[in-house]
Amino acid sequence: MTAFSLEPSQLARCAELRTLAAERLRPLAEKGEPGRVNRALVAELGALGLLSRLFTSGALDLCLMRESLAQACTEAETALALQGLGAHPVHAHGTPGQRERWLPRVSDGTAVAAFALSEPGAGSDAAALSLGAERDGPDGWRLTGEKCWISNAPDADLYTVFARTTPGAGARGVTAFLVPADRPGLTGSRLDMIAPHALGTLRFDGVPVTAADVLGEPDAGFRVAMDTLNLFRPSVGAFAVGMAQAALDATVAHTATRDAFGGRLRDLQAVAHQVAEMSVRTEAARLMVYAAATAYDEGADDVPRRSAMAKLLATETAQFVVDTAVQLHGARALCRGHLLEHLYREVRAPRIYEGASEVQRGIIAKELYKTLEAR
Repeated sequence: MTAFSLEPSQLARCAELRTLAAERLRPLAEKGEPGRVNRALVAELGALGLLSRLFTSGALDLCLMRESLAQACTEAETALALQGLGAHPVHAHGTPGQRERWLPRVSDGTAVAAFALSEPGAGSDAAALSLGAERDGPDGWRLTGEKCWISNAPDADLYTVFARTTPGAGARGVTAFLVPADRPGLTGSRLDMIAPHALGTLRFDGVPVTAADVLGEPDAGFRVAMDTLNLFRPSVGAFAVGMAQAALDATVAHTATRDAFGGRLRDLQAVAHQVAEMSVRTEAARLMVYAAATAYDEGADDVPRRSAMAKLLATETAQFVVDTAVQLHGARALCRGHLLEHLYREVRAPRIYEGASEVQRGIIAKELYKTLEAR
């Protein structure tokens, strides 16, 4: 297998996932309440063995799962991805005790995980976070402050929380903590946003944590965050590619059968060329996502740049493809419940979360200049 082609077994697995998403996951997703964690859907992902694969598969397999699920059921894709995002720091940096307690429950879908990095004043600039961790005895801290725009909050069972343990130290003064939802002083509320999955705020009022809750090392939490994001950024791109492909497929079917101006829409050159452009951009984004994921799996030196490039191109591409699909479908695509109405709401957020497009461009430029200076 290369970064530019898939093995027959991988293609077959992707087709199987699309079928599972359509037949078993989408019905559960449709019964869920917008803005709330759909625990029945999470449990089914666990029963199908998909959640356990989050901790046994490489970046490319993660991308293939997210892309395949997104084509048929974006809610299932997002539920899977958020379990991985919230629990990957435990898998990669947790103690044996932390992993033994939480990973089996995350894998079978009985525990919901969340990644709590963003704050009201520190979204894209993660190193500027201000959630305070004040020393409480020789072996503990008290967390005080707020997190915002946290997926799965406030319904999650465990949170990977990033707090400032050394004031004024920038990225070098942040520690990652594993915080169960039942800790005293931890509360939260829901946010009403266009994204259909749960998003909320978390408030920490002297929440107690100890050395047993640290993920990695004290003051080394930023590395935990970046390690997680470098893995998941290409797969955000895969999510975007899956949405773009769904929009493209719907557009090809619609323009091939829709009568307009004495013929079919596809007979109009202006329409046909737009469909072709949608296809070219989607395939280009897909290849960049696969290349970035392969680089991660092979331990390449340029993973941060490739991850940023994949997320940037794929999310911007998906926005273009979905918007063009809406335009070619006309008013019907704006009706509540239409596939494209759903995708139109879904596609906007990935250009912001896990590092906005502008942040990705900054990472790419920084890595290019770093390479030049190292020569």
